[in-house]
Amino acid sequence: MSINRISLLGVPVDICSPENLENEILELLAKPGTKQIIFLSIWNLLRARHKGDYSEAIKNADLIIPVSKSILKGARFLKLDIPVRYNPFNAVIQILGILDSHYKSLYLFGSTKKTLTKTEHNIRDTFRNLRIIGRYVGYYPKSVENDIVEAIFKAQPSLVLLSDGIKEKNCWAYRRRNRFSSSIFLYYKDAFGIFSERVKRVSEKTFDKGHEMWFEIIHNPFKLFLIIPYIWYILCLVWYRLFKKK
Repeated sequence: MSINRISLLGVPVDICSPENLENEILELLAKPGTKQIIFLSIWNLLRARHKGDYSEAIKNADLIIPVSKSILKGARFLKLDIPVRYNPFNAVIQILGILDSHYKSLYLFGSTKKTLTKTEHNIRDTFRNLRIIGRYVGYYPKSVENDIVEAIFKAQPSLVLLSDGIKEKNCWAYRRRNRFSSSIFLYYKDAFGIFSERVKRVSEKTFDKGHEMWFEIIHNPFKLFLIIPYIWYILCLVWYRLFKKK
């Protein structure tokens, strides 16, 4: 792959321009085994600095796409190459468009039956050449997990799109990576909610300014406490700038 990978506070971040995304996706499709694309927010980055499956999932991901403006500011502050930031839903649309233009396949995994059904309908209407070859709801009982894994393994979709209702989020595919053969996995919590028009999208203007957190705080005031890890992020950047050896 031709992407450039930097390390920000010890966490990998990929630099992939939108015009190169199609080539990267096609290269991933040609690569054997389980592949994973991860949308990296500042909160994901801070969590990935600790040891555990989540950190390993990030480090082993095939494409790590930054979605927080603070990641770009951090890279600039540490005088690293500046990544390209993506709006996660726009990136999902772009990826589905690439798969559609190459007649690839999709498996939908997550959310409720009603939301999943509407999501499938809207995706079929938009991406006419993209084959949806399976789906399963989220919030599922543990007793059916082996059946879900087996279904995905047998279907071998080009992409498995995971949304809300998948408790392990980005770790779901990583922890089961040896049980699949050729698919790309991508988790985005709000994907099916937005596709089904159940969840309102953050406006492009708000996202471009990096103010999407205020949109989330309006819906969940407790997210104001995220100011604490944000301050820690700033302190880590200053420490790296002053003391960390290159």
